[in-house]
Amino acid sequence: MSLTALLIITLAIAMIVSGILLLKKSAKKFNLTDEQLQKIKKRNQQLDEKEHDE
Repeated sequence: MSLTALLIITLAIAMIVSGILLLKKSAKKFNLTDEQLQKIKKRNQQLDEKEHDE
């Protein structure tokens, strides 16, 4: 394999890895209030009950 091909492959891999690391670093978690968490839990329970009835 020529030096140019190795350089292109190395750059491509480096760009992919750096993109993945950037996404991982910039990912934010949801900061939900207690009220929002209660609504989510209540809605999930309702959906579970509805699925169970069907």
